Amino acid sequence: MKIPFNKPFIVGKELYYIAKAVLDGHISGDGPYTKRCHRWLEERLGSPQALLTHSCTAALEMAALLCDIQPGDEVILPSYTFVSTANAFVLRGGIPVFVDIRPDTLNLDEKLIEAAITPRTKAIVPVHYAGVPCEMDAIMEIARRHELLVVEDAAQALLSSYQGRALGSIGHFGCLSFHETKNVISGEGGALLVNDSTFIKRAEIVREKGTNRSQFFRGQVDKYTWVEPGSSYLPSEIIGAFLYAQLENAEQIIAARKKICRLYVERLSFLEEAGRLRLPSVEAGNGHMFYLLLASLEERTRLIEHLKASDILSVFHYVPLHSSPAGIKLGRVSGNMAVTDSVAERLLRLPLYYEMGEAEVDRVVECVASFFEAGTVGTYPKNKG
Repeated sequence: MKIPFNKPFIVGKELYYIAKAVLDGHISGDGPYTKRCHRWLEERLGSPQALLTHSCTAALEMAALLCDIQPGDEVILPSYTFVSTANAFVLRGGIPVFVDIRPDTLNLDEKLIEAAITPRTKAIVPVHYAGVPCEMDAIMEIARRHELLVVEDAAQALLSSYQGRALGSIGHFGCLSFHETKNVISGEGGALLVNDSTFIKRAEIVREKGTNRSQFFRGQVDKYTWVEPGSSYLPSEIIGAFLYAQLENAEQIIAARKKICRLYVERLSFLEEAGRLRLPSVEAGNGHMFYLLLASLEERTRLIEHLKASDILSVFHYVPLHSSPAGIKLGRVSGNMAVTDSVAERLLRLPLYYEMGEAEVDRVVECVASFFEAGTVGTYPKNKG
């Protein structure tokens, strides 16, 4: 039987809520289920305002608009991230400034940020890779000293925390994803968390195509009109209905995924102890992903093929943005990118999904172990992260 890398799932009343939304006669944006999602996120994450979007990409684009990114403004971010992190700011004329990552968490290295700041720097965008928190106290202090805005890319980090604070709720803005590859899903979908209350009114306007339509529906104005640049960032109520059922079961979903991660660690730790690979620190995250750091690109390629031959789908992750054609053209690099370059060649993600059972985990582990037992692999390079 094939083991997929990811598998969408139903955990509660998703289909019932969708049917009810249709029967109740509202499936465009900002219906009852969308508003319930807003309340859940605000109460659970401690953000003054949560706004559903049709993707995390849309949430990042809203954040770029709210940061008033102008042509030539610089935005500091890791190169080891999904393209949307950079694209949102490039679309406003911003210049991504790529900084290396830490070898332990694979997050933006906070010690390298200040060296990347110039008079044109406008914002810092930390990415919480695998739901593991960046060093947000240090990042927020740097931002305070240099009067910069902080946009947390918390796409992978729902219900992860840093020093007791939910990720996404610490910076001026936080961006979440509910794509089908994430923990809590709605197919496509995302949310913008507005943590600085001075941006709340503008956020509503930007999200509603640049109009004050939300104020009109609350009876605060007698008509709505175009106020400033914006776009249509609302998801349909069908998305909101599906998502609300998932949010009702979010803790259960994340607990199940973290259990799978712990099983992987228990069964693969002998390979780490033997110096063959490195495992992630799963307790620091939220069960979003489980990866292996291997000895080389060649070894990773062969392990992917080895797993595929047993009908097990595994994937590598990002091609670093700083070495991509668009990254070379549109951004710049600050400092050495040695950790990013090394990790990007050696990281392999194993299958992980909500309905994955212990038998599937064991099958993946046995296949990985058989690859190493074949005696055709190198030793993990401890000095490379």
